[in-house]
Amino acid sequence: MSLAFTIARANPRSADTVGVGVFTEGPVPRGLGANRSALGALGFEGKVGQTARVPAPNGALAIAVGLGDRSQVSAAVLRVAAAALSRAAAKRTHLATGLAEIDGIDARTAAQAVAEGLVLGSYRYAELKADKGAGTLETVTLTTSAATMAAAEAGAQRGAAIAGAVTMARDLANTPPSHLTACDLADKATTLAAATGLEVTVYDEHALAEMGCGGMIGVNKGSTEPPRLIKLHYVPRGTARGHLGLVGKGVMYDSGGISLKPSDGMHAMMKMDMSGAAIVLATMSVLKALRVKVEVTAYLCCTDNMPSGSAMKLGDVLTIRNGKTVEILNTDAEGRLVLADGLSLAVEDGVEAMCDIATLTGAVMGALGQKIAGVLSNDDGWVGQVMAASERADEKLWRLPLPPEYRKLLDSQVADMKNVGGPYGGALTAGLFLQEFVGEVPWAHLDIAGTMNSDGDEGWLSKGATAFGVRTFVELLDRYEPPKPASNGSGPRR
Repeated sequence: MSLAFTIARANPRSADTVGVGVFTEGPVPRGLGANRSALGALGFEGKVGQTARVPAPNGALAIAVGLGDRSQVSAAVLRVAAAALSRAAAKRTHLATGLAEIDGIDARTAAQAVAEGLVLGSYRYAELKADKGAGTLETVTLTTSAATMAAAEAGAQRGAAIAGAVTMARDLANTPPSHLTACDLADKATTLAAATGLEVTVYDEHALAEMGCGGMIGVNKGSTEPPRLIKLHYVPRGTARGHLGLVGKGVMYDSGGISLKPSDGMHAMMKMDMSGAAIVLATMSVLKALRVKVEVTAYLCCTDNMPSGSAMKLGDVLTIRNGKTVEILNTDAEGRLVLADGLSLAVEDGVEAMCDIATLTGAVMGALGQKIAGVLSNDDGWVGQVMAASERADEKLWRLPLPPEYRKLLDSQVADMKNVGGPYGGALTAGLFLQEFVGEVPWAHLDIAGTMNSDGDEGWLSKGATAFGVRTFVELLDRYEPPKPASNGSGPRR
């Protein structure tokens, strides 16, 4: 489902619903048709994201949506409020709202946040349902003053494009593994690349073997579905500000291999273990439309991790693309193996900085829960850019350290390293493992195992896959600055 956005100076007659922002204090806008006392009787106080429906005699509907404290209003508040408004207007067809015209926030920023919130809040995965959402919200009119119409138009179009990429990534991550294999994703990426100005190269299992991508080949050994490594390349018009690498984990379904996962709710969600690849693909899809001025090379590392007579075994030793050998002591620590090949290839491409994103460890969920992702990095300046982008996107990151004294936990008697580092600090040892494949390139690793899924509708999140990271990457690329000479270390935690 997509929303069509228009900009107008007043509510059009065709609008069957009007959304009105209300703060916790001060006068209630006259257009709502209810005063604060009447709203109070409906239990409405104006808290951020709170809504109240106010029917009108002519069949139209007004919806009050809370904006909280006037002094605390921000783009993040508008995004959450707009998402709540979209849910309250779910059975209507044409919504008009003045949420993009808020004192203290420029019209372009406000309109972008409102458009993102409306699209993301109304998201539902209905591809495999008989009822795909007929009779749901189709058109949104943002009302603004004449002086801000052009800025609001630009902001709304940008917000709709970014949110469209997020919904595409959500769709991919929500798709059952029976309907989306590594080969299927490669086909989708090829079609999308042709439509969005990207160069694409797909490497099959034979090419991967010739390239020495032992991580990809090893993880795939137990599956009847072949792996695919998808390389996407974006070159902007004019002079690029730099060259960035993105690597996404694309484990289409993770059974754990012969280190089989328990048969519980988390196992069933392992269709989302390819969220990293979906997020990178979605990000790449909007770079041309957003006129991003950075060259970007991306790798989507796609395979199943399945148990069978041919599956990777404990004690096996794999050789990664960069020549390092890895002893396998847990086949459920497979994401780092496919990322190792992707990171190695990105280094060879000469990127000046890079990020990987992966649903990598349960340990990060134990540390940070489901609302905050972990980020680990070998460069303080680079991770500062990543975290600043996440703040603007309202996708929360917390920096975790890369303690050099923990590196010995990965030591192996028969290979250069093991793929696991013991029962404790799993998110940190996973980061230390990945660091072995980035050389001297400034790098940041986003572990989104906790944030990949939302248990229910909340703020701009909808139940199911979140595609956490798309908007952070867009913000990062939009304001990208080439990293300064290395300032390495685990840095202060945030």
